Amino acid sequence: MIVMAERLVSPAARFEDNEMEKSLRPGWLSEYIGQKKVKETIDIFIQAARNRREVLDHVLLFGPPGLGKTTLANIIANEMGANIRITSGPAIERPGDLAAILTNLSPGDVLFIDEVHRLSRTVEEVLYPAMEEFAVDIVIGKGPSARSLRLELPRFTLVGATTRAGLLTSPLRDRFGVVSRLDFYRPEELVQIVNRAACILGVEISPEGAYEIAGRSRGTPRVANRFLKRVRDYAQVRANGIITAEVAVEALQFLDVDSIGLDHTDRKILLTVIQKYGGGPVGLETLAAATSEEPETIEDLYEPYLLQLGMLSRTPRGRVATHLAYQHLGLELTWGDPRD
Repeated sequence: MIVMAERLVSPAARFEDNEMEKSLRPGWLSEYIGQKKVKETIDIFIQAARNRREVLDHVLLFGPPGLGKTTLANIIANEMGANIRITSGPAIERPGDLAAILTNLSPGDVLFIDEVHRLSRTVEEVLYPAMEEFAVDIVIGKGPSARSLRLELPRFTLVGATTRAGLLTSPLRDRFGVVSRLDFYRPEELVQIVNRAACILGVEISPEGAYEIAGRSRGTPRVANRFLKRVRDYAQVRANGIITAEVAVEALQFLDVDSIGLDHTDRKILLTVIQKYGGGPVGLETLAAATSEEPETIEDLYEPYLLQLGMLSRTPRGRVATHLAYQHLGLELTWGDPRD
């Protein structure tokens, strides 16, 4: 189990995010900022389904954490005028758990399953006929007297979300009619998100202050909103309550977040590759041991942003720090492994 709640820059949800995200979450596609292609795709299918008075086809949303998959699921339910039931893959341990959820749905409901790739294979077997035929097969009794009973389900829309699309089984992935990938946000989109959140929270912020927060938010709205909340606190105590560029820079430096959104652990990973292993290549297991992190933690939570920035690259032999990493850390670029 990966727990990264202590990292301010982590895209994974933290306990403090729950209430904040509820208050800042847009409710309609027209309010949703960014992800233009995804919005257009979903909007077309929603309008078509409403015109035919049918339920929306099953939707799969995948991409890094914190980009708005749960928000889009709630928007889909609102746009379809439907209720939403929310659960997660790890929470559905047995086929009976899923059958209980499915049989309690009403016509047109949206069932949102977060981390859908973590469903067990036996649970998936129950989900297949539910998605295709809107029916669930229940086995009653044991041994020779056991018999199968098919229960008809109301027509519903399953919205699955995952950060690891590659771990989805082909039979499950093929049953989704709408598949959309969410990408990291551009700085100008994050500026809009920060300004919208500041307006809702009643925070006075300058355009330059919003840009400083957006530029360090790792392309992730959840991180941007979290930064805004922390910078607001800093501004109230150390400044006059107004978030200017200077206040934002001071606050984020105080929180150990640098100009491009790297924190202490990100820099430690890069410095480990450069200083201990001559810039690489270094294997994932070795890098994890050297930094006292789990391999899955590095691969899932640290690497995506470092790869996006071009500061780290993956090769068949392991991880390699690029010239951009040397430049950002103010180190002299060395070519090759000095141990050779």
